[in-house]
Amino acid sequence: MRCLKGRTGNTYDASSGGVDTLAYSAGVSETQPTPQPGTTTQGRPRRPEPSGQAASATRALRSDAERTVRTILEAAERVLSKNPAATMEQIAEAAGVARTTVHRRFASREALVDAMAAWATRQFAAAVDAASPENTPPLVALYQVTANVLRVKSDWGFAMSRALSADPEVARVHADVEQRCTRLFERARSAGVLRADVDYVWAKRAYYALIHETVRSRDGDPDTLAVRLVDTLLRGLGTGQSLT
Repeated sequence: MRCLKGRTGNTYDASSGGVDTLAYSAGVSETQPTPQPGTTTQGRPRRPEPSGQAASATRALRSDAERTVRTILEAAERVLSKNPAATMEQIAEAAGVARTTVHRRFASREALVDAMAAWATRQFAAAVDAASPENTPPLVALYQVTANVLRVKSDWGFAMSRALSADPEVARVHADVEQRCTRLFERARSAGVLRADVDYVWAKRAYYALIHETVRSRDGDPDTLAVRLVDTLLRGLGTGQSLT
């Protein structure tokens, strides 16, 4: 299980799974004593895992907690993207929950923003992964990666802007995406989607600039914008192939 460290020093579980893994535990030490078998870190006997109806009830509560956290994160994105100085009370109102519910999940406003950044970073990585850029034909992969990334950047613009490159997990995700994008552009050139004489490093820079400008303008749905963006890239650098 991997833990991220936010700007405020709060720790939260960043392993794959539900959004409840982004709920913070402020001020918890990262180093815990190794428990003896059958005991907790405090040496007390470990409670047995629930089974049967108790297990079902536990899963239902966990699912409800995940929905609550995601509702708060989505509301925070909507509110903070319009007013970065918005309060926790305003975020709670937008989420349709009590202020105490927000504070119970996130110890502070900074903790909430850190959780948003972590969630958006994970969505960014998942968006690229969902496009299967290593296995899909290059032209199709280029379109699908573009559409998926535009969707995440449009939906989580505020949170993405708060994802610090100094954070080891954010840096790892972006380095991985960078490598996958490089391989995709290499495949595109080998497959004849890009001209053989095109510098794919420059092509990537142009591609990133197009994504940035497209997200900033917000003048269409991600699928339509992805077609427009990829066509713009390939008509300038490609061999004439088009998505339309």
